[in-house]
Amino acid sequence: MSTILKRPLAHRDAPRRLTAEELDHVQRLFTTDGLSAVTSEFGFSTDLQALQSIAHSLGMTVVDLSKITVDRSILEGFPVRLIHRHAIFPIDRSSSSIRIVVSNPFDVQAADAVSAATGLFVMTDLALPHEVAMLIKTHLGVGAQTLDGLMAQAAENSDDIEILGDLSFEESEAAAMAQQASVVRLVNDILTEAVTNRASDIHMESQASGMKIRYRIDGVLQNQPVPPELNRFQAAILSRLKIMARLNIAEKRVPQDGRIKLRVQGREVDIRVSIIPMLHGEGVVMRVLDKDAMKFSLSGVGMEDDTCSRFRELIRLPHGIVLVTGPTGSGKTTTLYSSLAEIKSERNKIITTEDPIEYQLEGINQIQVNHKVGLTFAACLRSILRHDPDVVLVGEIRDFETAENAVQASLTGHMVFSTLHTNDAAGSFMRLADMGVEPFLISSTLEGIMAQRLVRTLCKHCREAYMPSEEEVPADFPLEDYTAGQPIYRAKGCRQCRGTGYSGRLGIYELLVTNDEIRVLASERRGTNEIRKAAIASGMRTLRQDGWLKVARGLTSIEEVLRVTKAE
Repeated sequence: MSTILKRPLAHRDAPRRLTAEELDHVQRLFTTDGLSAVTSEFGFSTDLQALQSIAHSLGMTVVDLSKITVDRSILEGFPVRLIHRHAIFPIDRSSSSIRIVVSNPFDVQAADAVSAATGLFVMTDLALPHEVAMLIKTHLGVGAQTLDGLMAQAAENSDDIEILGDLSFEESEAAAMAQQASVVRLVNDILTEAVTNRASDIHMESQASGMKIRYRIDGVLQNQPVPPELNRFQAAILSRLKIMARLNIAEKRVPQDGRIKLRVQGREVDIRVSIIPMLHGEGVVMRVLDKDAMKFSLSGVGMEDDTCSRFRELIRLPHGIVLVTGPTGSGKTTTLYSSLAEIKSERNKIITTEDPIEYQLEGINQIQVNHKVGLTFAACLRSILRHDPDVVLVGEIRDFETAENAVQASLTGHMVFSTLHTNDAAGSFMRLADMGVEPFLISSTLEGIMAQRLVRTLCKHCREAYMPSEEEVPADFPLEDYTAGQPIYRAKGCRQCRGTGYSGRLGIYELLVTNDEIRVLASERRGTNEIRKAAIASGMRTLRQDGWLKVARGLTSIEEVLRVTKAE
């Protein structure tokens, strides 16, 4: 059983009662264009306010689904086809009656169909359409509607996704099954759900018990509910993905990599596909690159004002090397792209060499590394210098040859940007020296290093303020300095953030600017700790300290900073 919570009014006044003529017009608008069209045409401030007015006029109640926990036992014996057909969901039940929530107040057939199928007296409440859709996906899983049709051999087309480019199909049974309309729709549902939920990766894992789907949202994997019938169509789903990525659907013994270009709900999305054979079948990981969602700007990545100002000075130097360090998935590419977007102009030429090219940048020349033909980072860098660039971006310095070429490029008057895998900024000097680069060359060319991590930002809809005691915070958290008696925030969880308490991510940064003292220490090949202490003495804010600033401002939680940084 569930507790039914009425939706509070969006404003203090009672909802407006519509006339019979207005209701007729609202019904036509709602049926053809949806609730948002009603909101716009009748001058309501929000969809919720419009829905409350409709409910008031029809004698219905608007419920808040974000605060309702539905017992799954209610679904036992309830016809799933009616949930999809009428966009409804049962939320309470007794021996003689059942309460359903509907998204369309004018669908008079929904209650009759439920009553006929269950033999129970039906009570109807109203909720926002997107909340009903979310409730259905939470309990029945992504693609459940399509699977329901697939089991009944329904053939329906999807207009949500458009594949950019032509596909070629093989004359085989697997290809024929993968091209069934309902299989196409099922794969489209999985991809659309990922893009809608801002997932960066889709993991489809073949387990002994069947297929498991997880989305990586804000850097953390989250299990995606799927109906158990999905396992029957696992082979067809994999074949469909291979066709979309232009891979060999008959090959199941070796890894394959491909790329899918889509237009999802009007947005261009690139999906990098990697398929690897595993114990119980093939595993698929898809990296989602949403071009329209990415906006490359240094002011929007989470840098503090003083850090951003000093970094802008570094990237505008006429020559030298600027490195961005951090583990995989820490936002290094975004920081570098934002830097290039900041300095690009008609007066300078920028060339990049990347593996792979994640986003295409207007006004910047980009080269895709291809190891099969010998086009490595080092080989690209040698050729780039003959194209008279002002700024060069090397995707990653991972060997002596690339590092040496980067140093030589900076010595000949070029500005070089690149990434390096180190735990902190000070460790970059030792890492380059370990590759074989002479310490005096490192110290004379390396102008600055930005170390970074990504932390999840607290959901604005449900974050919870609290006043921590000294026992509740880490020993290095400057409680009095940063909070000054003000509360800080922690994660709680709501429907808006899928119960995680977080929505979105921002960076925490550690910017080391090379000064004379640090150059001497680096040229003498002194230890990382000495260089780090010298940098802190000259004003460097560490990753941990930058994280505590974000906590004090209510942007993230203490737990997030502890997750991505270590005590100093």
